[in-house]
Formats: sequence, structure tokens, C-alpha cells
Amino acid sequence: MSGRNRIAKPSDLLKSPLLHLDDSKAWSQWFDAAGVAEPETPHGLVLNRASMLIDAAVDGQGVALARTTLAAWDLINGRLAKPFDRSLKLSKTYWIVCPKAASTKPKIMTFRDWLLAEAADDTRRLRKMFGSK
Repeated sequence: MSGRNRIAKPSDLLKSPLLHLDDSKAWSQWFDAAGVAEPETPHGLVLNRASMLIDAAVDGQGVALARTTLAAWDLINGRLAKPFDRSLKLSKTYWIVCPKAASTKPKIMTFRDWLLAEAADDTRRLRKMFGSK
């Protein structure tokens, strides 16, 4: 970005529309962690699906806070950029679940192995891009 929309420091985000998932709590937490005083009334679209949030950011409608795992493809392929190496720890995680009796079925094991391999590949590529540990 250039000119008035250039994002060089965290407070520059206040000049851009902020995209919110369900509410503005995540942005409040992020700005607090970045040491930025945010306005009382957050601005920007409020969406109720993470995929809609990511698509809106890709389409240039604003800046989003998204799970790296959900935005990985867009980050890896240059459709999104991560302007700062700051993230929030989330209390919610993803799990692979199935009935115990089905867990040893070849199709379940194949799917689980594929899913874990894809996630590991995304993680490796993102670490390479962003120099994370």
C-alpha cells in the first residue's frame, strides 16, 4: 500500500476499514497487545463467517484478523499479506474426530494422514515466508 493507506506501524491500521468476525473483541485484543489505543467505536464490516472475512480482505474491503490456518492458502499465494509479526493466542483449536471404531478404517486413516500432511506443508511454507520458528 502507498500514500495515506500505507501500513508501516500498527496504529496505521486505524486508517483502514477493519473487518470483524462476529464482533470487535479480537481487534480490541490485538490493538491492546500492539500498544495502540483504539477508538471507542470500531469501524468496518462485521461478518459472521471466517471464509467471508478472508474473502472480503482478499477483495480489498479492509484489513482482517484471521486464523493463519484458514488464510494460509491466500498468504502462500500472495493474495493476502501479513503486515506485522504479531498474533493472538486463541483458546479454540481444531481437532480431527470420529467414532473410535472407525478410527482404524483405511479411508479414515488416509484422510487423517493427508489432512495432517497438508497442514504441516502449509506450516512449513508459512514459516519459510515469515521466518517464524
